[in-house]
Amino acid sequence: MMTKIAAGVFAAAILVGGAAIGEDAALAPPAGSHLLLHTAAEGVQIYVCQAMGTGFGWVFKAPEAALFDEKGRQIVKHFAGPSWEAEDGSTILGEVVAKADAPAGAGIPWLLLRAKSHMGSGRFAAVAFIQRLDTKGGAAPEGGCDAAHQNTEARMRYSATYVFYAAP
Repeated sequence: MMTKIAAGVFAAAILVGGAAIGEDAALAPPAGSHLLLHTAAEGVQIYVCQAMGTGFGWVFKAPEAALFDEKGRQIVKHFAGPSWEAEDGSTILGEVVAKADAPAGAGIPWLLLRAKSHMGSGRFAAVAFIQRLDTKGGAAPEGGCDAAHQNTEARMRYSATYVFYAAP
């Protein structure tokens, strides 16, 4: 069930997302792309403490999130890949083509992704581009990664807006 936070993110994305997209042309899908789906997401960004050079640091492992429609119904699962699976089983695997820092450092970067591959013939069969916008939270922890915590996972809560487009 979608929480009040996700409902607020969805409403804010509808009002603010369009303006925010226009401010950074690198995050816009190609001209003529067709909007297919606009969702609010809640979940975690998963990091693992690993040895790095002479020390230790948090390394991104995968996202784990639920995406909701405007009625608050979960319609998509988001997981490693990055991948998205719709309720009908259709799945897309994405690859990042552009990124920008979240305004005022409020969350993980905003992204434009291209659909690298598709499975199934349902809702996601025509998706060519995905935007991740309006992020809150999800950044790697600032500390707590050392030899005593090697291979420990940190699950950092985040919310975002995901927008899916068909090619022009």
